[in-house]
Amino acid sequence: MFRSSVQCVAIALCLSAILRAQSPQPPTTYSGPLSTKPTISPLSAPTLSPGVIELIKLESEFSDSVAKGGGKAFASWFADDAVTLNNGKPAVLGRTAIAASAVWDPQTYQLSWYAEGAQMGPSGDTGFTWGHYDAQSKDQNGQPVTLSGRYITFWKKVNGVWKVALDASADAAPAAGDCCRLPTP
Repeated sequence: MFRSSVQCVAIALCLSAILRAQSPQPPTTYSGPLSTKPTISPLSAPTLSPGVIELIKLESEFSDSVAKGGGKAFASWFADDAVTLNNGKPAVLGRTAIAASAVWDPQTYQLSWYAEGAQMGPSGDTGFTWGHYDAQSKDQNGQPVTLSGRYITFWKKVNGVWKVALDASADAAPAAGDCCRLPTP
């Protein structure tokens, strides 16, 4: 097992880089709204292994569940010893703590995502997916706020049932040139 959240992040980043170079990709790159997210299937991506397709389907079920059920649904997918790592926030350890921090209602905060790739472990009982997420809410003035970024989800089977072992996300990089601009008054 991992000894720290730093090790989890390091492993996640390394695995993601390796997979980008090795894994077959869906036939097209998707950049549209998540309401019309791409469907990856044996017909649309015949080179993907059954394990990869299983993980991508699982990730889609996870996202659909959260879109309908919010934070409560999000927490229900995690293993007892799971970890979440999110931009600018401390690690959250364990399903109980994850559930305590995932208290959003899907009517006021909408989180959705889609998998862009996956890899099944050699034993068939672990694997990971990665992709793009969008989070939509409103600020204190009622104005829409959208955050986007990348995520990676590590999966493991617990008593024959797939559970999330680690969920990590990072906000999208600023648009080209935005990192060097001074704020406007």
